[in-house]
Amino acid sequence: MDAVRVAVVTSAAGLAHDQDLPSIVAALRAAGLAAEPVRWDAARPARARYELAVIRSTWDYVERLDAFLTWADATAAGTRLWNPAPVVRWNSDKHYLRELAGYGVPVVPTRILEPGEPCTPADFDRAHGVVVKPAISAGAVDTARYRPGRSADAARHARTLLERGRSVLVQPYLPRIAEGERALVFVGGAFSHAIRKEPLLTEPGVIDNDRAPHLGVVPHRPTGAEVRTALAALAAVPDPRALLFARVDLVPADTGEPLVLELELIEPNLFLDTDPAALDRLVAAVAARARARGPDG
Repeated sequence: MDAVRVAVVTSAAGLAHDQDLPSIVAALRAAGLAAEPVRWDAARPARARYELAVIRSTWDYVERLDAFLTWADATAAGTRLWNPAPVVRWNSDKHYLRELAGYGVPVVPTRILEPGEPCTPADFDRAHGVVVKPAISAGAVDTARYRPGRSADAARHARTLLERGRSVLVQPYLPRIAEGERALVFVGGAFSHAIRKEPLLTEPGVIDNDRAPHLGVVPHRPTGAEVRTALAALAAVPDPRALLFARVDLVPADTGEPLVLELELIEPNLFLDTDPAALDRLVAAVAARARARGPDG
């Protein structure tokens, strides 16, 4: 029997800079799969040549979101795509935080401003300041935090985004984020490993689109509350059984309660180098789906 053909989906930037990509491809090949890296925007679509497509480092998807979502739908029509196209579409817009909150998942309190809505400094008056970010973004692009008393600056930032037709998230700045963001990684539906990293928005009032997205990464042993919160968030995802991989980013509230900052279900950094078994878990999960023939395979 021929080996199952697997496209490990990336981008031009991913081919150049994704440090995990070569090891993932090599490990999949060692497991008996015919794996190779493939740009999502390649001239010939992945569905024409592969039985599986696993999204890994499609780092330019936000800049070309409509084209990327069209690609995901088209690819899923001809092969098995992970994560699935409906999950990719749902996770591409941070309006999903409102949905999670509706299910009772503890999330960072979030107000969403829509283009055409009025926007005044009063909307940004919080005890410890605010964070302003687009609803569709990755890597903290076009995101900044503002100190108390700088509400006019925060409003100006939001209006700039709104005038470009972009929805805007307004969130309170949580001082205990200085203790570090937590990221819990799940593979094949089960908890794999976790990390803690330094907060990104250390310079108030600064939009730095060239900042490194992951600083000071160290392994982290999550608390029971952190695991429960992450599982509650994943349970609210459309068809959570279909998730091959997931990363749940958490920050502590003033009380210490873990709050969901984001769900990363499209092309997250899985921090495979922080746990010696992480790559094996990912390969095993891909291999299991490669050999499955059911609708969820």
